[in-house]
Amino acid sequence: MRNINIKATVWKEGKYYVSQCLNIDVASYGLTKKESLDNLREALELRLEDAGNPKLTKIERPDIVSLKLQYA
Repeated sequence: MRNINIKATVWKEGKYYVSQCLNIDVASYGLTKKESLDNLREALELRLEDAGNPKLTKIERPDIVSLKLQYA
C-alpha cells in the first residue's frame, strides 16, 4: 500500500459539485463537496490500481486564473 498526496479543485456547476485532480487527469461530481471528493477519491483509487506505477505531475501552490478567449 502506497500513500500519495494530491491536489484537487472543487467548484459548483448547476446543482452538482465537480472535483478534479490536478496531478492526474481524473474528475468526478456529487451533490455535495464531500460527495464529490469521495467520488473523486474512489475514481483515483481505481485509476491508480489499474496504472501500476503512475506518473504524477507535481503541483505546488496552484493559482486559479481567468483567461479571456475568442473563438469561432
